[in-house]
Amino acid sequence: MGIWACIGVISPFPFYYFLWNNPHKWVELCGRGRDPCTVMAVVSHFLKLLQFMSLFSVSTLSWPPPFYFWPLFFFGQFLNFRVYQLLGESGTYYGVRFGKNIPWVTEFPFGVIHDPQYVGSILSLLACLAWVPFQYILLWIVGYLFMIKVESNEDPATQPRITSNT
Repeated sequence: MGIWACIGVISPFPFYYFLWNNPHKWVELCGRGRDPCTVMAVVSHFLKLLQFMSLFSVSTLSWPPPFYFWPLFFFGQFLNFRVYQLLGESGTYYGVRFGKNIPWVTEFPFGVIHDPQYVGSILSLLACLAWVPFQYILLWIVGYLFMIKVESNEDPATQPRITSNT
């Protein structure tokens, strides 16, 4: 495995782990007047770009894609889009951990698919197996599985209290 591609693929997970377990430090680091969810989104998008560049660096693109690509990729992206549509930026980017009041959502895919955003991302990654060596896809999926485990333990004691209406 190319070490730089591996580092790029796993780069977001230490960041997410830190934020999940130290949300009060992130809120302090963001400072007053800056929404910690928005700042997290910006950093996350940069790290996602790094992940994609890492996969691209080890990929072999060919056309046409295999038959399984389109349904896996589009359903995976549909799940990601739907989660963001229902939760918004604050719900998607740890708003609850940063002390925001995020309404509980039960619309599809919630209540039907456990961790739908991660499931959608995993499906999209599996769709790319024809182009990206298995070990990189597996490494990225292991990162998601790790975060599913981390995020299943929500400790209210680690949440900061934000007094604004954000």
